[in-house]
Amino acid sequence: MSLIKKKNILKIRKQLDALDDKLLNLIKKRTFLVSKVLKNKTSKKQIVDKKRIKVILKNIKKKSLKKNIDTKLTQLIWSNMIKAYINFEYRKFKKK
Repeated sequence: MSLIKKKNILKIRKQLDALDDKLLNLIKKRTFLVSKVLKNKTSKKQIVDKKRIKVILKNIKKKSLKKNIDTKLTQLIWSNMIKAYINFEYRKFKKK
């Protein structure tokens, strides 16, 4: 690999690192909102809302198509994020 290509890769990786920092801030905000919703749930049965999950994934697919983003990629990202937040809610619910 040429020196120019290596420098280009390093430059792009710095941009990715900066974007990761922004994503972490968004995740922090999202976690705060999920925690607020969780405070209003009275039972663990309320944690998984399959209808809501379907609607979210459908909306993400539509928005991805409009923005010309790979829908398989966004579906996988959102599905995993939803699973992670379900796990988070179960862990936090116990501490009530």
